[in-house]
Amino acid sequence: MWRLDMAAYLVATVRILDAARYAEYSKAIAGLSESFGGEAVVKGPVGQWLEGEGDPGERVVVSRFPSADAARGYIGSPQYQAARALRDGAVQVEMRLIEA
Repeated sequence: MWRLDMAAYLVATVRILDAARYAEYSKAIAGLSESFGGEAVVKGPVGQWLEGEGDPGERVVVSRFPSADAARGYIGSPQYQAARALRDGAVQVEMRLIEA
């Protein structure tokens, strides 16, 4: 049964191609998710692959938001979109929205 007050999680896998440009992007979004109610749950490199294969330098970022609308508001915000332009070509990102 779906509830209106369900939390939402943004789960991103990130492969850094240009560390300097990725650092600019990271600086530009610092604190931004919090202004939409987001909180970092996990940030860091993959320590070990238990199943399947992947890039050894891959990072995972999991952020919790009070709702899917709040998460979408963050991703759709002008501030995020401007910062996102800084990372173009510097990283490969897959981002998922999970409601739980």
